[in-house]
Amino acid sequence: MKFAPHAMKALCGRIAIGVGTLATLTTCTSTARPLEATPLAPHAAPIGQTPAPVIVAQAIVAEPIAQPAVVHHTGPISIAPTPMAYRKDAASHLYGLHKSRIFKGRMPPLLYAVGVLQVEIGELGTVSGVSWMRKPSHAPEVVEEIERMVRAAAPYPAPIRMGGVTYTDTWLWHKDGRFQLDKLTEGQNCFSHRIAP
Repeated sequence: MKFAPHAMKALCGRIAIGVGTLATLTTCTSTARPLEATPLAPHAAPIGQTPAPVIVAQAIVAEPIAQPAVVHHTGPISIAPTPMAYRKDAASHLYGLHKSRIFKGRMPPLLYAVGVLQVEIGELGTVSGVSWMRKPSHAPEVVEEIERMVRAAAPYPAPIRMGGVTYTDTWLWHKDGRFQLDKLTEGQNCFSHRIAP
């Protein structure tokens, strides 16, 4: 099949524009559906020849990307990366709320109660749960008081790097109701062994 020179130029120009548009569309970076080819109705062809289908690229429709939920913290926050590191932030928080009940200096050798408590903190600093690893069963009033203090201290510093955390601390309880937490303790005196002359 022969084409007139001016028809050939027009055809080449259309092909170049189509290829350029297709190249531009395929180089777009997006989370979009892939290009789909849609055959168009064939053009009229000379008698005895089968017309070739013309393929045109469909427009790309970008799909929205889901954004993560943003949590706004209105209280204190903690950037601790581990439960062990968070333990200090939680102990400091409790000390700040109960300054008059903190035992100053080294604890005496004999304590009224010692308890080991696990505390579950949610992403906003709420107390999700408490569980005893070592409960001072001989002093149920101390168990109740510690649990009350822990729950009333919420919101704790929000563990923003972990989303939620379970930390463990040891409560050192004096007979007069004052306490220290193992993470921030000033130590404990021991019995002195004197040998009589």
